[in-house]
Amino acid sequence: MCVLATAREDKPHCSLMAYVADEEVEWIYMVTHRNTTKYANLLSNELVSLLVDNRCEGLPADRDKIQALTVHGTFHVVEEEGKKKRILEQIRKRHPHMGEFLDNPEAEAISVQVKSFLFLDGISDSHHITV
Repeated sequence: MCVLATAREDKPHCSLMAYVADEEVEWIYMVTHRNTTKYANLLSNELVSLLVDNRCEGLPADRDKIQALTVHGTFHVVEEEGKKKRILEQIRKRHPHMGEFLDNPEAEAISVQVKSFLFLDGISDSHHITV
């Protein structure tokens, strides 16, 4: 899971999202419904940020072991029907609990082209990579 940060005008918005990435981690794919705040934000402002961290593994007793990856990128509409179908299948395979959400007629596959990564290893050890 990740947190997707979008914005519209002066209003930031965060959403918890399931995601999959391509093999090169140049593109990250998610699904949202078209009638959401995040989708309206994406259509008006293509700049996004994603946060992935290791909390799903349980919070480390030693908090300086926490790791987080921030991804900066740009939103792109997935227009090709075959690609949309493959993305939905990949997300369904990785997140089978999302079946009803994915089957909703409002479900829309979205993509983020990665521009940079910021990896935080512990409290202050950070590494920045521009793609």
